[in-house]
Amino acid sequence: MAAIALLNFGLVLFDYSYIPFRDYYLRFSPEFTRWYGERFKGIEPERVTAAYLKTVEMLEQQVVEDGISSQAVQQLLAELQTRSAAIIDENPFEIADKTGALERIKTRIRDRVGDATDQEFESSKDAFSTFWSQSYLFNQGYTEELDFFNSEIRPLFEANYYRSIDSPLLGLSGIPTDRFILIDMWFIGIFAVEFLARTWWLQRRYKDTSWLDTMMWRWYDIFLLFPFWRWLRAIPVISRINQSNLIDLEPIRNRLTRGIVANFAIELTEVVILRIIDQVQNLIREGDITQSLLNPDSGDQYIDLNDIDEIKVIVERVISTLTYRVLPEVKPDVEALLYHNIETALKGAPMYSQLRSLPGVEATSERVAKQLVSEIYDALYASLTNAMQDDVGAELAAKLIQDIGDSFRREIQQGSADQEIASLVAVWLDEVKINYVKRLGEEDVEALREQTQKLYAITQK
Repeated sequence: MAAIALLNFGLVLFDYSYIPFRDYYLRFSPEFTRWYGERFKGIEPERVTAAYLKTVEMLEQQVVEDGISSQAVQQLLAELQTRSAAIIDENPFEIADKTGALERIKTRIRDRVGDATDQEFESSKDAFSTFWSQSYLFNQGYTEELDFFNSEIRPLFEANYYRSIDSPLLGLSGIPTDRFILIDMWFIGIFAVEFLARTWWLQRRYKDTSWLDTMMWRWYDIFLLFPFWRWLRAIPVISRINQSNLIDLEPIRNRLTRGIVANFAIELTEVVILRIIDQVQNLIREGDITQSLLNPDSGDQYIDLNDIDEIKVIVERVISTLTYRVLPEVKPDVEALLYHNIETALKGAPMYSQLRSLPGVEATSERVAKQLVSEIYDALYASLTNAMQDDVGAELAAKLIQDIGDSFRREIQQGSADQEIASLVAVWLDEVKINYVKRLGEEDVEALREQTQKLYAITQK
């Protein structure tokens, strides 16, 4: 069914392209092109141009029989001169929208006769009159000039046509004849039978599903049943050939999808980040963030979800982590730093410099200093941990944290420090937008696609 759908869509595309590309089809397959046009498009040879070419054929036959100087040839040449002038005046190419072909005919005749006679012909009628004259054909060579006509002029005349009006099979009037339905109705019948059979099978398999629902499972197949808007058949055709693996479209789909997603991701990321930064700037300028940080209990619009001072709890968690986990791990570093400071202080004392000259004093002093540093660290760490575990110590630590926070809020509001900080933060966010966020719009999409392609290849492996 995928192959049949693809064949039908190929015929649809050919039918759509027949009129615009008929001249090209005539070059490669003239007999089939004429047969298709007469059978399905109502195309007939245009009477005026067909009679003109018939007269040229009669001229060729008469020249063979009597020679170019005969009276019969003279009469045919005079008739061709008259027909040429009539074609230029009446323009029988206009009905088929091929006026451009007539203009090319006129230009080629003027150039041909002008080059042969060293004259410049502004009137194509005069050029045709000269071309179809015994003196011109005799002097320039009858065979060469007729070869020129048959190779350069005749195809343009043959491309002209007359197309009948009305499509009686469809009961339409006033439009050019189109009998493609004679081919298409067989495909539509096949697609209709398949569509009904699949719907019946699905409805029997899923008995709780209505006929309408089962039809909608493959809703795009309905386009195969339309005798009009045939270009919409591209949707079910692509779906069928992809599902049947008749043609592997997955690489194309992946490339298109990743390309679209890459472009969309850049735009979306830029918009989202800019929107977030703008919102933060607005909150800073309006003072909402400053008010919530410095006076969390004074704002009526601030909504507290859990009745917990999150900042206070965070500080407590940080101190607890530092006390029980970080400080034991960094004990050697702290002791080394304290020992260095004590040793530096001792070396600066004059009495210690004199005592160092005595035997064993320097080693003893180093041992005593290290022991002193270890005891000081242990004492401070024990005091800190006891304070954290003791209820009174914990209360005092909490009060210290609270006092530090209150003091910071109070001092930062003195003068215009809070306003200056808010202004600086807002300007800094503008700089972030200009220097970093805007660069997302200039991101090399091809590089992003290449990255996604590499990631996709890795995941597939």
